[in-house]
Amino acid sequence: MVFTTLTRLACVAAALPLFVVGCGPPARPVEEITTAPEQISPAAPITVDENDWPWWRGSAGDNVAICETAPTKWSDSENVVWKQSVPGRGHGSPTVVADKVFLCTADEAAAKQYVVCFSQETGEQLWQTEIHSGGLPDRGGMHPKSTHANCTVACDGASLFVGFLNNEQVQATSLTLDGDIRWQTQVGYFVPKFGYAASPCLFASVAIYSGDNRGGGFIAAVHRDTGDIVWRKARNDVDTYSSAIVADIGGQFQLIISGDDKVAAYDPATGAELWSCPGTASATCGTVVWKDNLVFASGGYPARQTICIDAKSGNKVWDDGVKCYEQSLLVAGDHLYAVTDDGIAICWDAATGARKWRQRLSGPISASPVLVGNLIYATSEAGTTWVFEADPDAYTQVAQNRLGSEAFASLIVCNEQIFTRVVTGNGPGRQEFLYCIGENSAAVK
Repeated sequence: MVFTTLTRLACVAAALPLFVVGCGPPARPVEEITTAPEQISPAAPITVDENDWPWWRGSAGDNVAICETAPTKWSDSENVVWKQSVPGRGHGSPTVVADKVFLCTADEAAAKQYVVCFSQETGEQLWQTEIHSGGLPDRGGMHPKSTHANCTVACDGASLFVGFLNNEQVQATSLTLDGDIRWQTQVGYFVPKFGYAASPCLFASVAIYSGDNRGGGFIAAVHRDTGDIVWRKARNDVDTYSSAIVADIGGQFQLIISGDDKVAAYDPATGAELWSCPGTASATCGTVVWKDNLVFASGGYPARQTICIDAKSGNKVWDDGVKCYEQSLLVAGDHLYAVTDDGIAICWDAATGARKWRQRLSGPISASPVLVGNLIYATSEAGTTWVFEADPDAYTQVAQNRLGSEAFASLIVCNEQIFTRVVTGNGPGRQEFLYCIGENSAAVK
């Protein structure tokens, strides 16, 4: 996830004999596309405010809030600015730009996929745009906990970019901030094992989509203004779920992704591979993080590994047999933090891999932790959020909050407010809600 947050893949994969090598349709060769950078027409500039949360993992791609403070305590009756029902179901995190909040969602019964927009100030639903009707993958190719809307919306300040799995294709769509569809492009053939999880990232004139799958893995860059595929790079035919992200490594931009038993980096302008390092696992869900020239990744299924790589050489620096399958890691200062699938918080020295401490919280956990000032917020699938200090010396808890009965989307923080997507009820009574949490706010019923 969402991640993009897909769900607990390892346990189900081990339990279901259906999902073995060779099952499903045969892979199709990926047609690689290359366009020289000088032949790519410039797109409109990316003009998001630094206080916005414009795409998966925030403006810097590190899941660190720009604001230094946010509420540490909340409930249905405490510090709620507003609460709004969300149609359908999805695991994508909120995107906040230009006083609006954007979400992907899907109505599985109606076989429709949508983008929905809310007012950041009041929570009022401003518009809902149907992206696809019909064409959803069969539930046999989905994990029971997964949804048809795992993507987090990306926004360049003037346009939105989303990716859905529909009609056996990863379908890229761009919309205006008012919900009008600008263009749609079929990025690549996709055969799901548990669904589609990746969120697009933006770089220069393109939106970049990851498409690792058994039907023919790929990464592709689509022009933000025209929807034309600028480049497409083939990857192995492996079921894995991570989103790629662009990192500035010593002044060089690298597009980095984990999965397929390696961590690999590409030139985001051309798709050319820069380096590849064996590690993590066949299947991963988390997005890599970095500090200076060090890149960190974790996974997965069937292997268990957290790895540190020198992104200038592509060589492994250290590793640990800890698995963070669903969640992304988090860098704070000189240390690396994680919450595992089964609910254990861990801190490492980022440079050496020395484990500083570990603390059992409670699992399962799918959402990724976020850093606000010196505090880490980590949310479980049951809707409990732990707030603890980013302190390498010891685990120090500040607060523990419960909201809703289910939470897979990662919460985001901007303008000293928390935006979180949670669920109450189950079965016919299941309902998703988007909350805005702010300090000293009156209760909202």
